Amino acid sequence: MNDILFEQRGVVGLVTLNRVKALNALSHDMIVQLTDQLDAWRENDNIKAVIVTSASEKAFCAGGDIRHMWERKGNPPFEFFYAEYRLNQKIFRYPKPYLSLIDGIVMGGGVGISLHGQYRVAGEGIRFAMPEVGIGFFPDVGGSYLLPRMKGKSGTYCAMSGARLKQGACLDLGLVTHAVTASKHASIIERVAAGEAVDAVLADLAENVPSELSDAEMATINTAFAAANVSDIVAALEDDPSEFAQTTLKVIRSKSPTSVHVAFEQVMRGAKLDFEDCMRLEYRIVHRILQDEDFYEGVRATIVDKDGAPKWNPADLESVNPSLIAAHFEPLDGPELEFETQ
Repeated sequence: MNDILFEQRGVVGLVTLNRVKALNALSHDMIVQLTDQLDAWRENDNIKAVIVTSASEKAFCAGGDIRHMWERKGNPPFEFFYAEYRLNQKIFRYPKPYLSLIDGIVMGGGVGISLHGQYRVAGEGIRFAMPEVGIGFFPDVGGSYLLPRMKGKSGTYCAMSGARLKQGACLDLGLVTHAVTASKHASIIERVAAGEAVDAVLADLAENVPSELSDAEMATINTAFAAANVSDIVAALEDDPSEFAQTTLKVIRSKSPTSVHVAFEQVMRGAKLDFEDCMRLEYRIVHRILQDEDFYEGVRATIVDKDGAPKWNPADLESVNPSLIAAHFEPLDGPELEFETQ
């Protein structure tokens, strides 16, 4: 079975993620195939829109193939990220309507191929997260652009904590454009394929769904994560006696301290950059973070040995050297990320 399927259905180019047993984790080959197909459909006048969906009931796409990256220790797969980040940019700038039908898990690489498109439709089973700080990585695939543009300070909260969001929060915070019950996703494909305008179809089927985050929780997020640095955010959470604040603090302290600092800094910088410069920034970070021990330790503890007990170095947020974090963002000695002219 192919891991990714393509078909023309009426005026729609339909992409179906089909690596079901791996929760559609993206391989390098899947990225190359999707890139090539988008190029072909861009030039095909019979294709009026692209729709991306999943063959899995559990996941839209759970991310990239992390274990493969762990196995490449000493020879990091930078070619994977070069291809992936260029695909993310291609989707962001795609000249035809690009519509993602998201239900189930959408994390990491799955975010990169769905949430940068023009239309992002969430089913009731969506579970969004950028949980990379928990494995010593960082919220890449355009997280530098996406997260600071979320409502209030929720993007900084998500970046530093890896928080999981459900349908209502994804809609309220601006991650998705529409909420549509998953059972109606097939109707979206059918109607757009028959030539109906995407806007009209989604307006007809979209629902108002309340956020799962309470007003008090959003107030904590907007207050604590507005602080100027990680130390001040931690202090604000420490001073807030609410259960939400204390749970959030405990979660952040369990993540890679280096990654938490990198994630905060990338969100701060990304707020001022266009999409292409965000991706160039991330390509610099990935070259540095895959040389850090925390990534390999995080994957070991989470995916390989599954003991849930990573030994981070340094071990706590307060011990992270600011110069080490700054070095992640410096220009590369070798080639930088470049994009095709579309």
